[in-house]
Amino acid sequence: MRPFWIEQALFNDGADGMLAPALQGEHKADVCIVGGGFTGLWTAIQSKQQNPALDIAIIESDLCGAGASGRNGGCLLTWSAKFFTLRRLFGEAEAIRLVKASEAAVQHIHDFCKTHRIDAELRMDGTLYTATNAAQMGAMDPVMKGLEECGITSYHHLPPAEVARRSGSALNLAGVFSPVAATVHPGKLVRGLRRVALQMGIRIYERTPMLNFTKGNPVTVRTPAGSMQAGKLVLAMNAWMASRFSQFERTIAVVSSDMIITEKCPELLQEIGLADGVSVLDSRTFVYYYRNTADGRLMLGKGGNTFAWRGKVAPVFDQKSPYEQQLTESLHSFFPALRKVPITASWNGPSDRSVTGFPFFGKLDAAPNIFYGFGYSGNGVGPSYMGGQILSSLILGLDNEWTRSPLTRGPLGYFPPEPLRYLGSLMVRNAIRRKERAEDEDRQPWLFDKLLSKFANAAGKADKV
Repeated sequence: MRPFWIEQALFNDGADGMLAPALQGEHKADVCIVGGGFTGLWTAIQSKQQNPALDIAIIESDLCGAGASGRNGGCLLTWSAKFFTLRRLFGEAEAIRLVKASEAAVQHIHDFCKTHRIDAELRMDGTLYTATNAAQMGAMDPVMKGLEECGITSYHHLPPAEVARRSGSALNLAGVFSPVAATVHPGKLVRGLRRVALQMGIRIYERTPMLNFTKGNPVTVRTPAGSMQAGKLVLAMNAWMASRFSQFERTIAVVSSDMIITEKCPELLQEIGLADGVSVLDSRTFVYYYRNTADGRLMLGKGGNTFAWRGKVAPVFDQKSPYEQQLTESLHSFFPALRKVPITASWNGPSDRSVTGFPFFGKLDAAPNIFYGFGYSGNGVGPSYMGGQILSSLILGLDNEWTRSPLTRGPLGYFPPEPLRYLGSLMVRNAIRRKERAEDEDRQPWLFDKLLSKFANAAGKADKV
C-alpha cells in the first residue's frame, strides 16, 4: 500500500518520474548509496555539488520516498526544542551549533526547492507547541529560558485566545510559537529531490533491494539481478538498519507513527482559523501533531503506537493505520466542526527511535569506506539535510565541523535486549497513555504510571512528525 503523500506525488511526477530502472548486470561507481529517501538523496546531491566529477549511484528497494521520507506528517522542524538533551550529550557549544544548523536547514531546504523549482508545497509559517490540559502548561518554559540565555531562542508565548485562533482549536489552552519551521508535502519533496539528482547525473536504481555486500576496496553490493562495485558505500536505510545489521539491533526501537487525512474542506478550515501552513504539536510524550495542506485538507498524526519485535519492520507498517478510529476521534475532539468531513486515508510507517532521540553516524565496523546514518526518531524532514551534510563530508574525507561532530561517533546508547525492550516499550507506552488520559480528565495519575513514564526519554517531545 502506497502512503497518501507518495500516491499524490507520483500522480504529479510527470512521465519521466517512473523511469528509474532496476539494477541489472555489473556496474561501478565512486559512491554507492543504499536508500533513496531524504538522507540518501541529500547525501548524493550535496556530495555531487561539492565534487561534480564524482560518479554516484543510489539503489532503492522500492521507489524513492516509499519509506519514512514519504510517510511522515510533513512538519519541517528544528532541534531547538531538544536543546537540553543536546547540551547534556554534547556540551553547550556543540548544542548551540546544532540548534543553529537545524534552523539553517529549514532555510536551505526552502532555497533549494525555489532554485530547482520543486513544488513541494513548502510554507514557512512556523510551528506552535501547545498545552491541551493543565499538566502540559509551561512545558516549553525551561527550554525557552535555556535558549534565551544562550541568545538563540526563536520562541515566544502567545495569548491563549491567539493560540486557539492560530491553531484552529479551543482544545489548545496555551502555547508558544516559533517562526523557524515549515510544513511541506513530503512525497513531492522527496520525488523532487530525486528529479534533481537525476538531472545532476546521479544514477538511481529503484525496485533494487540490496541482498548483501562484500567489504573491501572496492565494496561490492549485490542485488537480485546485478551488482555494484564502489569505492565508498553509504547505508541510508533508517528503520530497516536494525533488522539488517545485528550490531544495530539494540540501537533503535522501531515504532509507528500513524496518520489520517480528511477530504478537501478549504472553506471550513478557513472558518476555524487554519489559514496558513503552521504545524501544531501538543506537549505529550507521544505528541499529537496536525496541519492543513495546500489543497485544503486536515492531516493529524500521533506517534508511539505499534512497536516492532527485534526492530523488524512488520507488514502492519505498510497497511492502513490500526489506530484510524482513535485518530478520527481525536481529530473530532480538536475540531468538532469537521465531524461530517470524510477521512480520505490513513497510514503508518516505521520510525527509527534512538536512545537519545537524535540520529547517529559513523563508519561500519571501522571500515574506512563504509558509512551509515540513521536514528532520526521521528523528526527527520529537516535534520536529514544535516545528515546529508555529515555523510557527504565523510565521503569526501573533509575535516570540518561535521566530521568532528560527536554525532559521527556512532550510537550513544543501547536499548535492553529482547524480550525486555519489546515488553518494556509496551509497559512504558501503556503507562504514558494512562497518565495522559488522567491528565486530560484533570485527575491525578497513578504514581506507578508517573514513574514508568519517566523512562521515556525527554528528547521524545516533538517526535514522530
